[in-house]
Amino acid sequence: MENRRMISLSKRLSRHLRHAPEAIGVTLGPGGWIEVEVLLAALARHGLRMTRAELEELVARNDKQRFAFDDSGESIRASQGHSVAVELGPPVADPPALLFHGTVERFLSAILSEGLRPMARHDVHLSQARETAIRVGARRGKPVVLEIDAAAMSEAGHEFRVSANGVWLTARVPPEFLRRTE
Repeated sequence: MENRRMISLSKRLSRHLRHAPEAIGVTLGPGGWIEVEVLLAALARHGLRMTRAELEELVARNDKQRFAFDDSGESIRASQGHSVAVELGPPVADPPALLFHGTVERFLSAILSEGLRPMARHDVHLSQARETAIRVGARRGKPVVLEIDAAAMSEAGHEFRVSANGVWLTARVPPEFLRRTE
C-alpha cells in the first residue's frame, strides 16, 4: 500500500478508534474493542473503503503500534491515546528510573510551573526513549525534551502503567519531577 494512503488510513482510524467512533455510527465495546467487519462496514458507509488486507498491513506496519487485534483477530482497538471513555486495562508497572516527554517551547513555561497534565487525554504519555520524545515534540515544531524522574515519582506514590505498545502512562507529572534536557 502506498505511504500516503497508509498515513491517511492511520489518521482516520485514530480518529474513529480513539476520539470519535460516533462520527461513523459505531460504539466501542469494553476495552475499546470493535469487531473488524463492523468497523470496515461503517468506514465504507462514510466514504472510506478499506479491505481487511489493508487493515492488517496498516496494523503491522504502524511504527507506533497504534492499533492491535485481539487474540482471535476478529476485533481491533487503538492501543492508547483515547479521548473517549475507554478502560484499556494496562497493568500497573514499576517504571524505569527516567522517562521522557516531547513538547515544544511555547508550552514549556506552563509545563514547568504546572507539571504535565493529560489535557484531552486520560493520561500523560511518556516514552522510555529520548528519541521517541524528540519525534513526538517535532510534530508541533522544534522539539523540547523533558526528562521525568520516574523513580522518584514512583517512590512518592505516583502510579505508572505501560500500554501494549510501550507507552508509559501516568495521571500527571508534578513539576518537581521534570527537568528540561538539552
